[in-house]
Amino acid sequence: MKKFHFRPCGNYRETYGQELTVFETDFGRLWTWVGIFILFLILPFLGTPYFLHVLNMIGITSIAALGLNILIGFTGQISLGHGAFIGVGAYSAAVLSTTIGMPFLFNLPLAGLIAALVGMIFGIPSGRLKGLYLTIATLAGQIIIEYVLVHWESVTKGTMGITLPRPAIFGYELSTDRDFFFLIYVSLGLMIFIAINLMRSKFGRAFIAIRDNDRAAEGMGIPIFRYKLLSFGISSFYAGFAGAIWAYYMVSITAEPFNLGLSVEYIAMVIIGGLGSIAGSVYGALFITSLNEILRWLTDILMNMKVFTEAGVNVAPIREFFFGLAIIIFIIFEPRGLAEIWRIIRSGFRLWPFSY
Repeated sequence: MKKFHFRPCGNYRETYGQELTVFETDFGRLWTWVGIFILFLILPFLGTPYFLHVLNMIGITSIAALGLNILIGFTGQISLGHGAFIGVGAYSAAVLSTTIGMPFLFNLPLAGLIAALVGMIFGIPSGRLKGLYLTIATLAGQIIIEYVLVHWESVTKGTMGITLPRPAIFGYELSTDRDFFFLIYVSLGLMIFIAINLMRSKFGRAFIAIRDNDRAAEGMGIPIFRYKLLSFGISSFYAGFAGAIWAYYMVSITAEPFNLGLSVEYIAMVIIGGLGSIAGSVYGALFITSLNEILRWLTDILMNMKVFTEAGVNVAPIREFFFGLAIIIFIIFEPRGLAEIWRIIRSGFRLWPFSY
């Protein structure tokens, strides 16, 4: 008798173990290991220094974007101060390294904890505010931190900035892009692992409940203020950790990069990558960082073109224009971002030759 094999048409999980599994199929696990092999054993040795620099910036921004996605995508709390919290982490690492002489491996988590503390202080208004009012409160935090970083000269050195020593791990000095590549992507893998397991815990489920309906979550016994504050702390820890790595990677830091524009850029990452998606944070960081490099290259070309120079046209704002355009396009055509587009493509391959 002929046997028929039917493809699954739904999600029929029967145990909590199936619900909490990271990889849905062995095929997904296989391709993850293939990706890790390519990432660590092929790309660092084939790429040019410029290519490795771009990859390193993608890795650093992915860590910070992941933290913001935990706050906005999973908890539903908007923040316009993420760029400032990255600056807090960067300056914390710089001060700990240059004034106290704290070892590099201790500086990274300590910088994250300092940023988490600052983030929780500015997250206190989330207990009573939400929506536009919370956005304004976090914007005030961004402005205050920017002011402190510039004017607290006895600690931050003001506009002069701070030059950090070369980091070393067990006596091995990190001095090249390839050295930092391994540090950055091992850190990113660890942060992704923590975020995945956090979202599968009671804390992650509480975050999602607050995002969906905070009043209903409070009615179920979830202390929403405590969890909102915790979400701000975790998000700021990721930002501070990324800022500390960035400070060591760039060697010298000033307060100029940690402005409101950087905060808006990270919001663009989580929107374009996919709100409430851990993988979407990486996709958004990849998209925005790549877009930055392309627009920088395009702006240089246009500024040197005779047509624009003679006409007196200012092409510098082209970056902001394309940023805004990208956000609008994704909000209109795919609000769930690149993570949803990849899920549709992946499902299409899995269900082929049937239509999705």
